[in-house]
Amino acid sequence: MAKLFFRYAAMNAGKSTALLQVAHNYEERGHRVRLFTAEVDDRYGRGMITSRLGPQRPAEEFNGATDFRALLTVDAGLACVLIDEAQFLTSAQVWALHELAHVHDLPSICYGLRTDFRGELFPGSAALLGLADELDEMKTICECGRKATMNMRIDARNQKVTEGAQIEIGDNARYRAVCGRCFRLA
Repeated sequence: MAKLFFRYAAMNAGKSTALLQVAHNYEERGHRVRLFTAEVDDRYGRGMITSRLGPQRPAEEFNGATDFRALLTVDAGLACVLIDEAQFLTSAQVWALHELAHVHDLPSICYGLRTDFRGELFPGSAALLGLADELDEMKTICECGRKATMNMRIDARNQKVTEGAQIEIGDNARYRAVCGRCFRLA
């Protein structure tokens, strides 16, 4: 029986690397997968899933209007759907992925952040936390050595930012993965 998976972590935990490895494993065994990434994330070029370790590959882009049900129910022979930056999914899209797993026997493995720079859930993450059949926390560490669970936005002076739009695409120059203590004391 297929499942909906949510593999979440703070930044720099290896989510994209893990997704690329899962895709490789399926394909090495002769199975076909479809990869998606958020249209809004253009850090490494449009339509690319890129690991900070270097590996990358093209992926289909999704945005709030993407209809996974329409795209994937007609795709016979598909073994798995892999979604990077899943925090940018809408609640309706997560419900569609849930239906694909349970009605159409198509597993969906979603990788993304749980919370934003204020510690608030992204809409896609909230829906995935509620609907996913399996939740897997991937781990990374804070500069202090504790487990990092928060994504802290920083400014050009390396100071914590506490206000602004929920979505602001950035990398290590704009965000740091930190533990709850460092998040609170920053």
